[in-house]
Amino acid sequence: MSLHKSRAERICQALVFEALAIVIATPLFAWAMGTGMGEMGVLTFANCLIALVWNVGFNTGFDALLRRAGRSKTVAARVVHALLFEAGLFALTLPLAMWWLEIGLAEAFALEVGMVLFFLPYSYVYHWGWDVLRARWLARRARRSSATSA
Repeated sequence: MSLHKSRAERICQALVFEALAIVIATPLFAWAMGTGMGEMGVLTFANCLIALVWNVGFNTGFDALLRRAGRSKTVAARVVHALLFEAGLFALTLPLAMWWLEIGLAEAFALEVGMVLFFLPYSYVYHWGWDVLRARWLARRARRSSATSA
């Protein structure tokens, strides 16, 4: 399977990831927090926008630090990357949840922990599914191409 993805595909993959997350997470967290769908939908959408911006900025900075330090992306570096990314995102979205839902620190903390627990398996399953479907699409395209050239 080709690991190369165009910029357009990466953007599409990220946008579908976030859109599907909003569709799934909004009713789930509205129910869990006892809030309205509209109220939670706005928060979920805002969190997704924050995550997209944070992802680009954090990854750019982290990669630059690795290059400057002459380090590669080892397992340890990836673990540090994941932990720092999630901690930073948590810190960015916690105050927003408190303000938007007018809730205290404990409730917002529980919500954010729930979001992390939702997004960890969601991210794994989504990206695995994307890769499986992409591989099938590429294989079908290759079969069509070889059939028309023969």
